[in-house]
Amino acid sequence: MTHARIRTEADCNALNSKAQQCFDELMEQADNARSTSDYQKPMKALAALTGIRGEDVRKCACSCTCPVIFDADDPDAHVIEQSGGYNLGRHQCPLCADRHRETA
Repeated sequence: MTHARIRTEADCNALNSKAQQCFDELMEQADNARSTSDYQKPMKALAALTGIRGEDVRKCACSCTCPVIFDADDPDAHVIEQSGGYNLGRHQCPLCADRHRETA
């Protein structure tokens, strides 16, 4: 059996409408998590849904409306706004962080 290739990024626009709805619901669950366990469950489901390697899945929050889904723990990602507690912070994907570095 061939295993699926683990990706570091995915395109949110490539997800069908049902998968996009599921993505949004899982992100909401993670954002409202009250414990590490409650946070990890939707993150694992997001990783499975998108094929993203990592435990901190995010959609790029860049003002250029980038559709990239990525692992926020990537060392080249950029934090736009810190999170509080278990809530999700806002991050730019590595490409946007690099692309917009001169304007920041």
